[in-house]
Amino acid sequence: MSSLALLEQMLTKGKVFWWALFALGSGLFAAALYWQYVIGDDPCQVCIQARLWAVALGLVGAVMSLLPETLLSRLTGLILAFIASAGMGERAYYLYEIENFRGDGSCEFTLGMPSWFAVDRWFPALFEVRNICSYTPEVAFGISMAEALMGIAFVICVVILIGLGLVLRPTEDDSAY
Repeated sequence: MSSLALLEQMLTKGKVFWWALFALGSGLFAAALYWQYVIGDDPCQVCIQARLWAVALGLVGAVMSLLPETLLSRLTGLILAFIASAGMGERAYYLYEIENFRGDGSCEFTLGMPSWFAVDRWFPALFEVRNICSYTPEVAFGISMAEALMGIAFVICVVILIGLGLVLRPTEDDSAY
């Protein structure tokens, strides 16, 4: 099976794609906690917001891997995963702008979520803002965490758009009507 056919299979049928999103979101969350607690880089407001989008991406993958396989559920999952990826990418771009001395650079020492979504108070060890925005640490090869998150978010968004195109494309059965 060619790699293109395999990608099409993953994006249009089965649960592999959703498990992969769950693993990616979980991995990004674990990496953020590693940088915070092992390396000692405390997160800023925007870092925690990006972390929340990574958690949302993982949750979409987890829920979709458990739901029955239907066109409506696949479309909903792809759209929600796109929103989570785009949100994470936007927050990463904002951080990139700050660390490169562009943009307004404003950042608060609180998460700024409404009281009904006070994850920083419910789970302070995971989502509490502990620093002001300035820079993101280097991940590898001179690539900052913000740059890596932007790249990851971009790739996920492109893959999801391809998936949406494949799921919504007309089939031979559709042309018979």
